[in-house]
Amino acid sequence: MLKFLLEKEFKQFFRHQFMPKLVVLFPLMIMVLMPWATTLDIKDIDTIVVNHDRTGLSDDLVETVGSSTYFNLKDITDSYDEALRAMEFGEADLIVEIPAGFENDYVETGAADLLVAINTVNTTKGVLGRAYLQMLTAEFAGREPSPAQSQTMLTPKLEVLVTNMYNPLLDYKHTMVPGLMVVVVMLLCGFMPAVNIVQEKELGTIEQINVTPVSKMSFILAKIIPFWIIGIFALVVCMLLAWCIYGLVPAGSIWCILLFNCLFILTMTGMGLIISNQSSTMQQATFVMLFFVIIFIMMCGLLTPVKSMPDWAQAIAAVNPTKYMVDAMRGIYLKGSNMTDLWQEAVALASMAVILNIWAIISYHKNS
Repeated sequence: MLKFLLEKEFKQFFRHQFMPKLVVLFPLMIMVLMPWATTLDIKDIDTIVVNHDRTGLSDDLVETVGSSTYFNLKDITDSYDEALRAMEFGEADLIVEIPAGFENDYVETGAADLLVAINTVNTTKGVLGRAYLQMLTAEFAGREPSPAQSQTMLTPKLEVLVTNMYNPLLDYKHTMVPGLMVVVVMLLCGFMPAVNIVQEKELGTIEQINVTPVSKMSFILAKIIPFWIIGIFALVVCMLLAWCIYGLVPAGSIWCILLFNCLFILTMTGMGLIISNQSSTMQQATFVMLFFVIIFIMMCGLLTPVKSMPDWAQAIAAVNPTKYMVDAMRGIYLKGSNMTDLWQEAVALASMAVILNIWAIISYHKNS
């Protein structure tokens, strides 16, 4: 009986004009566009320098800021009010004010003050802009030692050697891409099952199935297995795109990735079938699934570390299957983690998969 139900599901899937194309185009669009659109590397910060000093040292500092790829030097002016008006109209993100006597203070004491005003409407750009400017001025001070600093050679120095583990080039795409693979699988294996049974309700075919001797278990398995195959296919497409476009290959076992992917697909399809069983229309199922998808993405650690969230948000993230899958994918791809390292994520996903699929079977009401 299961064989014929699966044959029906696959025929129904391939007869659809859009669904087979979606399975191929959706991973392609997400993997090609999203890593560049959701960049965590802030560049071209519009900057205005207010230079009251107009000396050789201040001009060198202005040139240093202007030559950096992180800053886009919009203007050099003598008026702070003029620069502030430009920020109010959105023409500047950062104002660097060099006070009069800057070079004199630097030469005599080895230290000088800078005033930095940041447009923090975009907090991320403001905070990173300040950090970039601090690093830039530190490098500038190191290149231009003052007479007062010339004596520091007699002072013991502490040298810090930094090693970037697992992502040596600090390429944000290597962190983002494994998480986006999870998003692709979540959307395909969450939304499609969520509308599957509802679609049969609207077409009337569910009534024909209800009067057959098909068991609940066989019916749910016939709904899950096709999306299991679709999810694995989508993951393979994403992995090939990650290798071809970003040169990213997993440091760990591919079989470990497939195992976690199977657990995650079972979890998401089970959840989708529960929503489908409880919904009366496709619109209702779509909106309910969209509600959960937004929460899953925002609280999975893809964009913001979970440990940086408030305690109540971390409590919600603890029952978010996407969070465990993102952690597992990043661990396998970047650190080469195995099942020994990721047993907690595996247990969490397996538990959710069992609970949600049992719930899906119970919530399907078959009237014979």
